[in-house]
Amino acid sequence: MNLPMRVLHVVGARPNFMKTAPVVAALTGRGVSQVLVHTGQHYDESMSDVFFDELDLPRPDVNLAVGSGSHAVQTAQVMTRLEPVVLERAPDWVLVYGDVNSTLAAALVCAKLGVPVAHVEAGLRSFDRRMPEEINRLVTDSLATLLFTPSADGDENLHREGVPVDRIRRVGNVMIDTLTRLLPRARERWPALAATLGIAPGEYVLVTLHRPSNVDDEATLSRILATLAELSADTTVVFPVHPRTRERLARARVAQPAALRLADPLGYLDFLSLQDSALGVVTDSGGVQEETTFLGIPCYTLRASTERPVTVEVGTNVLIGDDMDRLRREMGRLRAGQAKRGSRPLLWDGAAAHRIADALCDEAVTSRARATFER
Repeated sequence: MNLPMRVLHVVGARPNFMKTAPVVAALTGRGVSQVLVHTGQHYDESMSDVFFDELDLPRPDVNLAVGSGSHAVQTAQVMTRLEPVVLERAPDWVLVYGDVNSTLAAALVCAKLGVPVAHVEAGLRSFDRRMPEEINRLVTDSLATLLFTPSADGDENLHREGVPVDRIRRVGNVMIDTLTRLLPRARERWPALAATLGIAPGEYVLVTLHRPSNVDDEATLSRILATLAELSADTTVVFPVHPRTRERLARARVAQPAALRLADPLGYLDFLSLQDSALGVVTDSGGVQEETTFLGIPCYTLRASTERPVTVEVGTNVLIGDDMDRLRREMGRLRAGQAKRGSRPLLWDGAAAHRIADALCDEAVTSRARATFER
């Protein structure tokens, strides 16, 4: 059924792409007109363009090319460049994803223009306002018309904040939609990837770090690297280095043993392949916490808090914070076959995007019926 509805998606960083791709596909299947706006918050080809190719995501209709900058500069640039696009395209709905600066900026622009916003991955809270992402989450959810939550804790957080029940839809995790669709393709890449890196399944720890709290302070980064260097004496450590981290890494005065395999940033499929075959994963990424929980791979998160507590309560995630002694102990348990084992949260089943599309289409039908009645 073709619906006379136009949806505008705003994406700005890698996690957004994985969340957007299944929603675009689900709405396309329902004949909905769509516009894809890339803010350019991540603009490095290895961190952005390759993801459109691997995810089968259409090339953006609009690229705002905002680039890097402070939180204030980046948010302001997105707002300034997005507003005329929203006015020109006149969408019925604007979909925003996750908790990056582009998400906050789009929600603010649309709230001022009176354009309804739907927030995909709503309701997540770390309860740590020192995290810029937490501010983005709180403000976006306060402005959004529809809030699509991935798990029960998201619903509960929004209820506590006074969000009306009729604005909340628990749909599951759209990241898992992308993972389940592309996991077979990722596994096909494993033999070549393993040969290039010289690794075997279940015999290495995968590391990814990019958050300012871990990589911007040289002392903190050096302490983490020193611990990883110790661990690499017993277990191969594979570390695809985010561009932000590589810049900081160049300044860190820590000797890198041969077993610490530093690699260039990887596309989604290669990184998923590495997660799927890892003994365990050390990370500070929210998305990786979710992916490892679904895959059943032990995950060790170098953060004091997480906005995804379901990955700790139900899944395979262990919060390490900045306690390197605990990381050493957990790695010892991992090598001994005593790592935490979890299960998959409810509705992490690969169908979240279809629930989102159904909800938006239902809203469109209801709005048309209401308009007809009022006439």
